[in-house]
Amino acid sequence: MERAPLTPTEFSSVVTAITSAFGDPTRREIYLFAREHDDGVTAADVARRFDLHPNVARHHLDKLSGGGYLEVGVARHGKAGAGRPSKHYRVTEKEAALEIPIRHDDVLVMLLGRALALLPRDQAEAMAEDVGRDYGLILAAAMGDTSDHQRSFRSALHAVADALTAHGFAAHAEKRNNELRIVSEHCPFGDAVLENPVICAVDRGMVRGMVETLYGDATTELESSKARGDDTCVTAVEA
Repeated sequence: MERAPLTPTEFSSVVTAITSAFGDPTRREIYLFAREHDDGVTAADVARRFDLHPNVARHHLDKLSGGGYLEVGVARHGKAGAGRPSKHYRVTEKEAALEIPIRHDDVLVMLLGRALALLPRDQAEAMAEDVGRDYGLILAAAMGDTSDHQRSFRSALHAVADALTAHGFAAHAEKRNNELRIVSEHCPFGDAVLENPVICAVDRGMVRGMVETLYGDATTELESSKARGDDTCVTAVEA
């Protein structure tokens, strides 16, 4: 018997779960906090900064280090190195991070691929981008007060790149030929995009949703993607 297509709600749940694989919003903020400290952060630092119990802070840090986003070192405090050693979590060096595969849930990726395969391509792409946009709106809202759209277009794109990086995309914003772009060097969807390139519409939608919230209306266009055999995924953004 032919399987019924996933409903838009089911499809949205699958995509949201995958794009959330990096962690919840607090974990994303913890990662960005660690990026600001070259000498690393401790569970106590994170607990104070985010008003968390030290065990909860340690859980988030261990999840990030387990995914290859943070590396862990041990240092002692006090005179002559005396005192109880504490773990310091530092952002993994960019060169090393690019060699570490982004972890994802194979079952959810399989479900996403099945959902897309059961839809006509144009419908699947439109739905994927809409889901990505909705999730981008949620991510941007979690960044703070965005009601007055006071960010410059460039600063908005840098904030978008940070959020994407925290979700496993290893992204940065750049300007080329008078055009601003988001370049992602990792794809958290793994090999699923090779079988279903339409998945790329999800992160394109995420970019559009975040830019709309942080700056205003914008158009996004995928210039290159790993699904096409390119080295990076590049999304051009125009305000």
